[in-house]
Amino acid sequence: MNDRLPDHRRLGRELGLFDTDPLMGAGLPYWLPDGAVVRHTLEEYIREAERRAGYRHVYSPALGKRELYEISGHWDHYRDDMYPAMQVGADEVVLRPSLCPHHALIYRSRSRSYRELPLRIAELGGMYRAELSGVLGGLTRVRAIQLNDAHVFCTLEQAVEEARDALKLIARAYGDLGIEAVRHRLSLPGEGGKYVADPELWQRATALLKEVLAEVGVEYEEAAGEAAFYGPKIDVQIADPAGRESTLSTVQIDFHQPARFDLHYIGADGAKHRPVMVHRSIIGSVERAVAHLLEAHSGALPAWLAPVQLVVLPVAEEQHDQAAAVVREAWERGLRAELAGPAEGSLGARIRAARLVPY
Repeated sequence: MNDRLPDHRRLGRELGLFDTDPLMGAGLPYWLPDGAVVRHTLEEYIREAERRAGYRHVYSPALGKRELYEISGHWDHYRDDMYPAMQVGADEVVLRPSLCPHHALIYRSRSRSYRELPLRIAELGGMYRAELSGVLGGLTRVRAIQLNDAHVFCTLEQAVEEARDALKLIARAYGDLGIEAVRHRLSLPGEGGKYVADPELWQRATALLKEVLAEVGVEYEEAAGEAAFYGPKIDVQIADPAGRESTLSTVQIDFHQPARFDLHYIGADGAKHRPVMVHRSIIGSVERAVAHLLEAHSGALPAWLAPVQLVVLPVAEEQHDQAAAVVREAWERGLRAELAGPAEGSLGARIRAARLVPY
């Protein structure tokens, strides 16, 4: 670790945002009160952005029967990253490695009409991946993940527009959060049996994503071997202060899972038609997003996201009551405020302790 560069692990400890414990296990950080404020504020920002964009939020369980992931293809193509199935009575249940199978079931919970499409379903939900201990670190590689995920069920004619709007939504969020995208990547399949075998569907999805990128007008690079097992994707790449690149946000067009789950909608002609599934994540995992924000801002988070937005520092104890009244009024106005009086140290020491607080 280069001590001169911002590191979210060090900043997280200094700011009291999150920590780990050997009894919880590697890759399983817990959020402290100030960290919970940051996380909650970020999650509410995402939910509100999604609501304005026409998404409806759902909750789904973090467990599913093994059969669910056999249908989705995760069991065959992604099992090495999943936790083993657990026997519960007559069922085998699995901690989910993604949210898309659950959202497919929500879609097919009743008959759908073309008039309902595009149907935009979003969730901030937990998922679990059996990462090897050697690659775990801070908030960037964890085993319990809070994912900002959404799936748009739409007609083929709507797919490009929905994927394009998802990329624009990501760009707006990056502007609000102070995140810089270093490049866009069109992630394609590579060699080997990791991917579902249907060349025609891969070609169709790839062509549509290229159309999306052309309409948005961003430059991109193609990368073989980086696709999801069920289809190509657009990855929005970020970099940490050391220049290490990672994926934060994704947009995918998926023909595979609608077929596997036998999803339909009734068209204007009264016949059944297969929807397209657009996968979309604005900030990826909450954990990785917070890690990046801490490093990008060197711990001095934007005022609206900071766990404490205002610290009142009375010079003398005689000013305590007046300072406390200011703090109370700040809370009533919706600000997260604290009082740091002389009992907590000299004025200089208190100023240094509050150096990352906006006001």
